[in-house]
Amino acid sequence: MQHKNIVEFEVFGDYALFSDPITRVGGEKFTYQVPTYEALKGVLQSVFWKPTLIWVIDSVRVMNQIQTETKGIRPIKYQHGPNETGNDLSYYTYLKDCRYQVRAHFIWNENRPELLGDRNENKHHNIAKRMIERGGRRDIFLGTRECQADVRPCIFGAGTGFYDNTPQLDFGMMYHGITYADEAYSEETKGMLTVRLWRAVMKQGVIDFLPPQECLHRPVREMEIKPFGAEKNNFAPIESEVI
Repeated sequence: MQHKNIVEFEVFGDYALFSDPITRVGGEKFTYQVPTYEALKGVLQSVFWKPTLIWVIDSVRVMNQIQTETKGIRPIKYQHGPNETGNDLSYYTYLKDCRYQVRAHFIWNENRPELLGDRNENKHHNIAKRMIERGGRRDIFLGTRECQADVRPCIFGAGTGFYDNTPQLDFGMMYHGITYADEAYSEETKGMLTVRLWRAVMKQGVIDFLPPQECLHRPVREMEIKPFGAEKNNFAPIESEVI
């Protein structure tokens, strides 16, 4: 299905860390080989986000060869006492020399009826494209905070990618993302924080993501929706926004 409010951009950086949750239990992080849906959604939310809309990542194209590099890291280690801290030694495995093309679109957040008056598709689409051209509103990073990155406009599919002639690569079951209560798609996930899983497959360098509602959901806990609005003193009046 082709959407009218599509945005296309390239995100690139020296390093990326899309942590496999299984490897984090012992304090040492190991990256997935490709970006997760949630990480790319986070990039786009750093470019432009409003509670009125939900970004949906359609596809990612892996432009550079998948390479990893392991680094010795000294993260803060918290002890039992309130003031007892120190350093520990861990090994983190990063992706290096990363470059991805991303295609995405947005939908309205139906769980936010109080923001119905802000559903102006042309306004939000134009702001998003303008923010991509300017490199985003907030800092961009690939997976974790130490992996700084940049964004710029692109035409999805343009240029030569390393895996253009690779028929298929299967990455198995992967973490897809988190569905918060205010973005729940079904009655089963309403009022819940859930984790999504899916089977990732790359064809000719392109991964087409499953929509969140089609993923395998695992409930984590109950969660309330934080209301937005001028009367809550946490959202600027719509008419005062500079377009």
